[in-house]
Order: sequence, then C-alpha cells, then structure tokens
Amino acid sequence: MDGAGLSVPGAPTRGQLGFEVVLVLALSLGASGVYALLDLLKGLLATAVPLAQQTTVLYAPRDAHVWLDLTYQVVDLATEMAPVLLVFYLLTRSAESPATIGVDGSRPAEDARWGVGLALLVGAVGMGGLLAARALGLNRQILVGGSADHWWNTLLLVLHAAGTAISEEVIVCGYLLHRLRQLGWSDGRALGTSALVRGSYHLYQGWGAGGANLVLGLFFGRIYQRRGRVLPLILAHFLVDAVAFVGYVELKGRVSWLP
Repeated sequence: MDGAGLSVPGAPTRGQLGFEVVLVLALSLGASGVYALLDLLKGLLATAVPLAQQTTVLYAPRDAHVWLDLTYQVVDLATEMAPVLLVFYLLTRSAESPATIGVDGSRPAEDARWGVGLALLVGAVGMGGLLAARALGLNRQILVGGSADHWWNTLLLVLHAAGTAISEEVIVCGYLLHRLRQLGWSDGRALGTSALVRGSYHLYQGWGAGGANLVLGLFFGRIYQRRGRVLPLILAHFLVDAVAFVGYVELKGRVSWLP
C-alpha cells in the first residue's frame, strides 16, 4: 500500500505524515527508549555494582494502601492505551482505519493459529536467550511486582501483558512500518528503524534485553511487512508476557533460578 492515503483529497502530505510519526513516537515508545537508555547509563555510571547484580522491577506496587495501588495501576493501563487510540484516530483522519494495519476481526482462525504458533516459538527462544544473557551478565535481574495475595493481582498482570502487547505491536510494528512505507522508505530501512525503536525501550533491563528485542523486532516486523496484520503479533506478544508475568509471581521462591 505504498502511498496509501496520500492521494485522497484532504489527506495529509508526506511532510505532515513524517511530523505525525515523530510526534507519536515522542509521546509513546520513542520517549520510553530514550529514558530506558538513560536509566541504563545511570546505573552503569553511578554505581560500581555490575549490571547482573542490579535489579529492575516491573509493575511495582505504587502505594501501601491496596485501593490506591489498584487505582494507580488502572490509571497506568488507561494512559498506556492513549497513544494507541491516537494512532487509530490518525489512521481514520487519513481515510484509513485500524483494519489498514490488520487490527480487525476478519480472519479470527488464521490470526489465532499464527498468534499461538509465534508465541510458542518466541517463548522458547526467548527463555533460552534470557538465561544466556543472565549467565553472561548482560541483563539486570528482572523482578515482577505484586503477589498472588489478592485475586486481582493476577488479573492486573494479565491486563498489563495485554496493554504492553497492544501498544508495542500497534505503534512500533503496524503503525510505524505502515507510515514509513507511505513515506517512501524501503522495507529494509523501515524494518531496521522499527527494530531499533523496539530494542531501545527495553534497554532498562540491560544490553541483552535490548539486543534480543531488536532481533524480535526484525522478526515480527518482517512478518507484518509480508502479511500486513498486527493482530496475530498482539496475540503472540500477549501470550508470552502473560505466561511470563503470572508464572514469575506463582513460581517466585519455589525455583532457584528466579530472582
């Protein structure tokens, strides 16, 4: 769909689309990438503790009061979806829709097969990569906040997994690759840029996580470029993260290799 939406009367110009892409990234995962890099550099420069002995916590409790912590997390989930809704709005403004990047219910069985298959593949490879990065000292120790004390903690982790999957795949995979193709970028150049952005906002976990997610970005991005559908990538990402988050909380303290 090279140039799709650019010839429609009233559609944005190439310059406007380029500025739009910069703004979307600056308000979402592009900014997260800058902060993640700064956080990693701060940890390396401000302390003599090796990277492998540093820790970072995902979805840490925000307050000792249960109701306030729950409110914080719900607000976090809602604000995470704001850039996604902005992307859908911008697609609509350019005479397109979420279906343009493959976020629709037109192929449920096919999307489910692809999503589950990709989840199994990425989960297996990812676990091996995680253990290797830990052995090589390339990652911080990752702790997942919360516990299994309240039933809603597990639900919140599942919702966080869904929010992460939707925001990352919609913005960095579907939207970004679609817009860069409209701007005349080659698929290879666009793919590399998308993968670099994906790797950047995982750097807070360490160099290993950044590199692994860059590779994942190349893999997922190429699948999107060939099939034009984000939904199976969202499903795969969600399944991998949901199993990882909930599994961590349930197994913490029971297996020796979990921090």
